[in-house]
Amino acid sequence: MTTNTRATAPAPARPSVPRPRRTPARAASVFLSTHPRTRLALLLSAPLFWLGVVYIVALVLLLVTAFWSVDSFTGEITTEFTLDNIVEVVTGSLYQTVTLRTLGVALAVTLIDVALALPIAFFMAKVATPRMRRVLLILVLTPLWASYLVKAYAWRSVLSQDGILQWLVEPFGGETIGYGLPATIITLSYLWLPYVILPIYAGLERVPDSLLEASSDLGGRTWPTIRLVVFPLVLPAIIAGTIFSFALSLGDYITVNIVGGASQMLGNLVYTNVGAANNLPLAAAIALIPIVIIFGYLFLVRRTGALDNL
Repeated sequence: MTTNTRATAPAPARPSVPRPRRTPARAASVFLSTHPRTRLALLLSAPLFWLGVVYIVALVLLLVTAFWSVDSFTGEITTEFTLDNIVEVVTGSLYQTVTLRTLGVALAVTLIDVALALPIAFFMAKVATPRMRRVLLILVLTPLWASYLVKAYAWRSVLSQDGILQWLVEPFGGETIGYGLPATIITLSYLWLPYVILPIYAGLERVPDSLLEASSDLGGRTWPTIRLVVFPLVLPAIIAGTIFSFALSLGDYITVNIVGGASQMLGNLVYTNVGAANNLPLAAAIALIPIVIIFGYLFLVRRTGALDNL
């Protein structure tokens, strides 16, 4: 019995893959791939440096400048420590009046925006179909793409004596509100409304629909369900929205110049002292008022979870 053996050809030699060269860039890449904390620290170093230089250092310099003064003869800034600006801002009747006016405007804008944002956000999150929700979200975001000045001047045109509001109410014996604090409140409420709608919408979207269904199955009506079930869950998102409207209204000065008439807010006093009066230390002292108010407000709401919804 004979067996046929077939000669097997030798396998072709595989081409040798050259080893990558040991370069500094490759060594750094290998090191970062095995050290995630170092990689994260390097990724955050640039934005944290920018935040520290632009924001924190700027606030510190602002605080320091508030304790300087301006020489009445030369107009030059004197870097000697003094409390004159702080005392003037705290005790001056003008600054007290403007501070209360600014607080009133900011609170009014915040209340109006929350009252408008709640039903809009609730409809978007819990009533609208997915397609309609996307359309409404686009409609809410669209005004943010328009220029701030364009929107403010648009309201100036609407509220003027020859504007569309006068044309609408004149046949009924009405008259436009014109320029002043009411016009400022209306314009600011329009400007900051999207910033209030979005966090409330995000908070409502996280509320499970099963809770609403359970409340309905247990006999809960609409308003008790909203008050006892929805409102406690969405309260942090509402407060997050108020932070935007309240803080932005406190520091605004352009809208008051456009539609506020002769009214002034804290931002106007800062702008005047920086520009026309050339008194930077006093302007810094005035600017500390809204900063202190905002930090106080953030301190009060820190335990509500609102800062997590920003």
